[in-house]
Amino acid sequence: MVARNESALARKRRARRMARLLVREYPDARCELNHGTPLELAVATILSAQCTDRRVNEVTPTLFAKYGDAGAYAAADRAELERLIHSTGFFRNKADSLIKLGQSLVERHGGEVPSRIEDLVKLPGIGRKTANVIIGAVFGGQAIPVDTHVIRLVGRWRWTEETDPVRIEQVLCGLFERRDWTMLSHIVIFHGRRVCHARKPACGACVLAGDCPSYGIGPTGHAEAERLVSRPEPAGNSSAGERLAT
Repeated sequence: MVARNESALARKRRARRMARLLVREYPDARCELNHGTPLELAVATILSAQCTDRRVNEVTPTLFAKYGDAGAYAAADRAELERLIHSTGFFRNKADSLIKLGQSLVERHGGEVPSRIEDLVKLPGIGRKTANVIIGAVFGGQAIPVDTHVIRLVGRWRWTEETDPVRIEQVLCGLFERRDWTMLSHIVIFHGRRVCHARKPACGACVLAGDCPSYGIGPTGHAEAERLVSRPEPAGNSSAGERLAT
């Protein structure tokens, strides 16, 4: 059980204990958008808005083969680009973002995706969450992308009462060592997609049951909970399966 008057130190210890359990549960945790370059990941993250990673990964092989660099996106035929990304939803807005992204990279960064968050967030279609994904997944930096899964889970776990993504990011950075930030985001997102679902979490199949203050909001019977678990796909990009340093 988690005490209602849990101290800040106790919360930090519990959060780190939960994270260690998740690392053991998901040794292959990683960014699930297939990519080979910073530009490909930037494009994939733009397409992933209101779309599953699975669908994006079905679309990007053809897209990446046709548009190999920023200049290709900058000069893309809008109708053709929209056709290729149509199945990801909001294809007109996304096509506009991709074309403008290509133009901005060519005009301001020599066609290369910058590695600093200050530069990334100024690019069309790139918000703070996407910038953090890019920094952690392709530039080897430490960052915590706060998506809907992270927001939902840290609230359920009472790691923070904040609801603003930037404030949540700040809280998480304070709970964990910097060297663990990227791994933390991967394991939390993995768990949110596989077990701790928005509508019906699989509580009875959760390795965090002993430390989760929200245990019981979903089925607690093991058999019923197991049926709710979404099994992971085989690893595509590099694994993040390192031990947390904390």
